[in-house]
Amino acid sequence: MPERSLDGINIAESPDAEQPIARASAQSTAFVGRALRGPVNHPVTVRSFSDFQQVFGGLWQPSPLSYAVEQFFEQGGRRAIIVRVVNGAAPASISLRCDQQTLTLEALAPGTREFLRASIDYDNIASDDEERFNLVVQRVRSPGSERIEAQETFRGVSVDSESPRFVTRALLESTLVRVRGYVPRQRPDRTLMPGTNLPIGYIHSNPDGGDGRPLTDYDVIGSSTRGTGLFALKNVEDLAFLYIPPLTRTHDVGVSTLLVAARFCRDRRAMLIVDPPATWETPAHATSALRELDFRCENAVMFYPRIIAMDRLRGRQEVFANGGAVAGLLSRPGDAVSSAIAVKEPEPLLRGGVRLATAVKATDRWRLAAHGANVLQTVRSPDPRQPALRTLACGASASTDGSYLSQQRFALFVIDAIARGTRWCLGASRDRGTWIRITRQIESFFMDLRAAGAFAGVSEQQSFLVVSDERINDQLDAQTVKILVQFAALHGGAQHSFLIEHTLDGPSVRPVTVNRFESSLIISDELEREITIRLDRDEELSRLMVG
Repeated sequence: MPERSLDGINIAESPDAEQPIARASAQSTAFVGRALRGPVNHPVTVRSFSDFQQVFGGLWQPSPLSYAVEQFFEQGGRRAIIVRVVNGAAPASISLRCDQQTLTLEALAPGTREFLRASIDYDNIASDDEERFNLVVQRVRSPGSERIEAQETFRGVSVDSESPRFVTRALLESTLVRVRGYVPRQRPDRTLMPGTNLPIGYIHSNPDGGDGRPLTDYDVIGSSTRGTGLFALKNVEDLAFLYIPPLTRTHDVGVSTLLVAARFCRDRRAMLIVDPPATWETPAHATSALRELDFRCENAVMFYPRIIAMDRLRGRQEVFANGGAVAGLLSRPGDAVSSAIAVKEPEPLLRGGVRLATAVKATDRWRLAAHGANVLQTVRSPDPRQPALRTLACGASASTDGSYLSQQRFALFVIDAIARGTRWCLGASRDRGTWIRITRQIESFFMDLRAAGAFAGVSEQQSFLVVSDERINDQLDAQTVKILVQFAALHGGAQHSFLIEHTLDGPSVRPVTVNRFESSLIISDELEREITIRLDRDEELSRLMVG
């Protein structure tokens, strides 16, 4: 297998690079919020609520996220990606005696429910070696419990800072603890069983952990540079939905968070699930508020009303934001292709055990849909005429499909699949053979979609257009590959057009507008620069101008 080098990075060029683009649709839903325990600012995939309980501690009254995840799986969700965020939470510590001094370990995950314990022994350590020791760290279910949830063993670590097994460096591999502060020159004492000389005892963590304060919008947004908050998801692939639960039981997510999250979803080709505010108590109020809502986004979706579900901690029915249940509901139908081309769109029907917080009449359902809000159901409607599920673009979208949820999901799926499926080209040579392979790979993908029922209303020639050759690519630029893709929208005879750029930092996608017969293709105004590509009447690309 030949290799090419990009700035010192060797990239293997596979002869099988022209593999089919996967049709499997992303169905992962990301949740960002407060949890009882678990890693902070680190995405963790869970496939059931029992998985969530094991990692993040299960239901917790101050955590709307925990209830949202429970409702997600109850409503048919399959895979959730959890990002725990904290505000001032403190880690518990473990104090290991070192003769007259102390070696302090601290939990990697802050909170009061991170129950850790540690053990020190000198097994297989030379008798004249007074610097090395063995360390065992365990997470247990509860204080005094013998149910071990996680265990790590570090053999032959040292208090000598010059040693390759220096304890501070060795514990950088731990998922449970880190060294806090100064490391004494004396190694830790063996931990003995209380009242005996048997070296099988444990030292439990101190009660100094803290859960912190309720989250703010600042905590949830986080930092793109540090990869915190919702930006902890920036390297996650196959993301279909993002949901940020209310900050507390009584405090909704702020507009600033919604704006940043919507931009993040647009860049990641995902959908943002937005809760209707708790103040929208009636359909009339919701309709009026939607008219005035200054948040129009084709990458965001809202369902009304809130839901009533069992709070197992309180033992009674409570009103909840509906985003977790909506994410589970939207994950049911299967892939985005099937959902978009279905003859009849599935009803947004909640499963048993959940009620609507507000009754919505049929006339209100249509009014809400006209302004971008969909209506949940708990029973099937006898009326065969139902409004199509909408996005929050509600007519303000640049594309016809952008106002409709299934069509927008289909468009996002298509461009995301192409962007991921063509990453191999960055390591390929810059020649006509590579451009032909890229084009043939994408055209084959579009033909598979057409065979599955997509683009049924247009001819094959009008279904899609792929351009990737020396006319838009600099053969001397080994760090960028550009691909122009256009495909038919499922509504109104319009077209979706995107410019994909593969770089060493990953793929980026820019929407473009194409007029094949008259003027030009222009990247939308919101982008930092404008690119114009002129097409002749034979639908061939003639030149690229950067303005």
